[in-house]
Amino acid sequence: MNRQKFVVRDYVRWGDVDPEGIIRYDAYTRFMEMAEGDFFRAVGLHYNEIFERYHIGIPRRVMHVEFLSSPVLDEELEVHVYVSHVGTTSLKMNFDFYGAGGVVRAMGHLVIVCVDLRNGRRKRPWPSELLELISPYRVAATSSHVAS
Repeated sequence: MNRQKFVVRDYVRWGDVDPEGIIRYDAYTRFMEMAEGDFFRAVGLHYNEIFERYHIGIPRRVMHVEFLSSPVLDEELEVHVYVSHVGTTSLKMNFDFYGAGGVVRAMGHLVIVCVDLRNGRRKRPWPSELLELISPYRVAATSSHVAS
């Protein structure tokens, strides 16, 4: 299995921090949403295309973040995105956050579910074409992605 990661960067912004200039925990949702959208666009799938071409929705079932150290205002975060597990109807998308000097700031993941938009939003298997497009970013679950 390939060990490729998609990388996106963005700065910790004024709206992401508390009065002391330290990132708020909920700001990671913005970074994850941005990285996820950029990931899908990079493999050739804008959200509307996912919905219209495959007639699926991709709601989130789980969002998990482990906070390891605190980024501050104007610090650039580098977010590494990869898929560590693909099930029949769900996948696990991982996000590793690195700050200045390569310091690990956080690690998180989303569990995304594939639902049929034409059949009452019932779970359904992932379209094989979509799985093929994300395959370069699938990694073994036992692989370590965060620098020690």
